[in-house]
Amino acid sequence: MNAAFICDGVRTPIGRYGGSLASVRTDDLAALPITALLARNPSLDPEAIDDVYLGCANQAGEDNRNVARMAVLLAGLPERVPGSTINRLCGSGLDAVASAARAIAAGDIELAIAGGVESMTRAPFVMPKSGAAFSRENSVFDTTIGWRFVNAHIKDRYGIDSMPETGENVAAEFAVSRGDQDAFALRSHQRAVAAIDSGRLAKEIMPVTVRSGKQIVSVDRDEHPRADTSLEKLASLPTPFRTGGTVTAGNSSGVNDGSAALIVASERAVERFGLVPRARVIAAATAGVAPRVMGIGPIYATRKLLQRTRLSLTDFGVIELNEAFASQALATMRELGLPDNAPHVNPNGGAIALGHPLGMSGARLALTASLELVERDAKRALCTMCIGVGQGIALAMERA
Repeated sequence: MNAAFICDGVRTPIGRYGGSLASVRTDDLAALPITALLARNPSLDPEAIDDVYLGCANQAGEDNRNVARMAVLLAGLPERVPGSTINRLCGSGLDAVASAARAIAAGDIELAIAGGVESMTRAPFVMPKSGAAFSRENSVFDTTIGWRFVNAHIKDRYGIDSMPETGENVAAEFAVSRGDQDAFALRSHQRAVAAIDSGRLAKEIMPVTVRSGKQIVSVDRDEHPRADTSLEKLASLPTPFRTGGTVTAGNSSGVNDGSAALIVASERAVERFGLVPRARVIAAATAGVAPRVMGIGPIYATRKLLQRTRLSLTDFGVIELNEAFASQALATMRELGLPDNAPHVNPNGGAIALGHPLGMSGARLALTASLELVERDAKRALCTMCIGVGQGIALAMERA
């Protein structure tokens, strides 16, 4: 098996819903970090890129018709460079990195770009076609997040809990209190703000130039983290998803926009193009769980990964766990034997603070982890995420 190395990566800032990146088309957003990677690595011959893998969860609007291929063309890559869009919902970006690494390991390719994109702001409304001739009825679905065009058999067998409702289910079944969820959310914001102030997050972010009114402005930092939040403010938020519930807007991930891209290369490609490897991808694993408790997916994906690699959780000095909800993040950490405030888990904050552009988030985890290995002088990193409709994904890497 050939070794697959993450050599470089960059991401856009993560924008709030309707925020600074709202005016950027999704396909243009996907192209931005690819263009930046090529500019940062002039020794890399674009003709040598074997494939481009991008995660995207929506694909109902400007991200339709294979947004990875659109990004290839918009980024100015040669027409011969192909592109494939991967949809494993929230795990799409991490699955894109894993797919690139597997293709290199198998010897099918030598050089790839892997990443992900999501503009939740620009997700369109969609309408189904009429089921009967001359029908006067119609439906409209918001594609930003969640179920649409529901299959009645799925609904009968598994239910169609919304994402926040699955967070409530996990909180109830794993006895995760509201207070613990709010404390976790506060830590996420505090760590993210500290990482912004120290310049750590700037190391993975490329500025994006956008039009704001009549002005052209450069967006160079994540919009979602809140420096002014507190336990009191978090505790005051309502629980709109269940009477007497615990899940709030404050202890859940955001609805956001962003994109990321990484260079994944074989040892031969590293030498040929003078690339600097950061991390070697060890392995990846996925697992299924009940859709109504989709948030516990990382438990089973991580356990499967550890079993396959014969590693233990203590072998990882960096863990990037996507914070879809504080309830599921805490349930996952506790089931895996990690303390709630483990300093090596999301040391720069997670999705509750940074935001969660669905198809991009997994690529961000891989990018952040590859950098954090160097920042913390750690040997191995684990990235893991829960996935809507009941899945989990995990990826292990080691410092190159």
